[in-house]
Amino acid sequence: MNRPRMSAAASSLLRTLLRRAQLPADRILLTHWISTDWQSLTFSGERHQAGFRVRGAGAAEAVGQWLDGIEEADLPLGRYFVAEIGLSREPVAQDDGSVLVELEALTLED
Repeated sequence: MNRPRMSAAASSLLRTLLRRAQLPADRILLTHWISTDWQSLTFSGERHQAGFRVRGAGAAEAVGQWLDGIEEADLPLGRYFVAEIGLSREPVAQDDGSVLVELEALTLED
C-alpha cells in the first residue's frame, strides 16, 4: 500500500513538537495531520493542522507543560521557520484520562 508522505516542513515540525513535549513515545499519539500549500506575495510555505492524544498518568499536566508558551516559542526547523502556531481549540480531557490536543501552524521557507 502506498502511503502519502509528509513534506519536509511537516516532518520537521512534527519532530520538533514531539521533542518539545518531552514525553516517552508511547505516551503521545499523532491522530491526524493535514498540510496544505500556502502563499503570499512574498512568502511560500504550508499551513498545518495536527491532532495528538496524550496518554498516561498526569496527561493534563504534561500537555500544560508542552503547550506553555508555544505561541512565542522558537521552534527550529532547519530550512523552514514557524511563522505562527497555536491551539485550534482548548485541549479536551477524555474519560480514559488522556487529553486531545489540536494545533495549527504556518511554516515558511527560510
